Amino acid sequence: MEAGGELPGARLAFETWGLPAPDRSNAVLVLHALTGDSHAAGRAEPGHPTRGWWDGLIGPGRALDTDRWFVVAPNVLGGCQGSTGPSSSRPDGRHWGSSFPALTQRDQVAAEAGLADTLGIDRWALVIGGSMGGMRALEWAVAHPERTNALLLLATTAAASAEQIAWAGTQLLAIRSDPHWSGGDYHDTGRGPHAGLGLARRIAHVTYRSEPELQVRFGRTPQGKEDPRNGGRYQVESYLDHHAAKLVSRFDAGSYVVLADAMNTHDIGRGRGGTSAALRRVTARTLVAGVSSDRLYPLAQQAELAAGIPTADHLRVIESPYGHDGFLIEVEQVAALVRELLDGER
Repeated sequence: MEAGGELPGARLAFETWGLPAPDRSNAVLVLHALTGDSHAAGRAEPGHPTRGWWDGLIGPGRALDTDRWFVVAPNVLGGCQGSTGPSSSRPDGRHWGSSFPALTQRDQVAAEAGLADTLGIDRWALVIGGSMGGMRALEWAVAHPERTNALLLLATTAAASAEQIAWAGTQLLAIRSDPHWSGGDYHDTGRGPHAGLGLARRIAHVTYRSEPELQVRFGRTPQGKEDPRNGGRYQVESYLDHHAAKLVSRFDAGSYVVLADAMNTHDIGRGRGGTSAALRRVTARTLVAGVSSDRLYPLAQQAELAAGIPTADHLRVIESPYGHDGFLIEVEQVAALVRELLDGER
């Protein structure tokens, strides 16, 4: 690991769509965000209670046309949907828990490079990711320029900012302050830091959406017949409760902590002479896009990427009221960017 730890026997879960060409030249790497997983497309199934998180982008006739492209989506190292993470077993049979080694984006990409080697993929036709997935996509293009033919960066940054670290730190504190956190070694206790994870999700979800959208959607409307003057909730509070419960039912708090910590370490220029020098390493044909209403990863961060990557042109803007989540919701606008990059591969 970059920070000096070791992770023996690590594995990555992944899903694929389409068939690889004999020379594997049609392979596309899709990288998920913080609480995503390998189920980028397809119907709900055991372990995946909803359709794929980019289902409208992947499939026959879609932007990532699986009649033409071999699409690969790994679950990130440190995750909890099949890849090795804190809830996984160590070689001695105990859960990793608090002993899981410090993880960075570079470790995650090193694991994904191992997956590519195993699949016989020397060079990706396209690497695409948003938010945390965009951090890894950028790391691919900087660390492995010879293996990255085209690159689509969405709602991401060259380095985690002070504000992004602060928001993540608040979420981490919510989890670590839960009495059932047990220093990260709760997996064998029969209890977990569910309240803390739910609170972390509530905090995060507010940053994922925009203030105007929340106001238009919920305003000051009470939830059902509840009276906020007597302990009842507003609709927006019920909305956050819903998203907290959904995450707690499917995600491990230890993975949330490890992955959020890894996002905070993200700095593409670390050990590479700074951001500008690192971005100049990119040789892939590149498009950089941000979301017009994103307050967590503001457009200025994507503008820095577009200006600093020699093979990128002007910043593309996804027009959306949905804030940071726009890169997941505005599928047609993302699809247009994918098609623009892949049309050169016909």
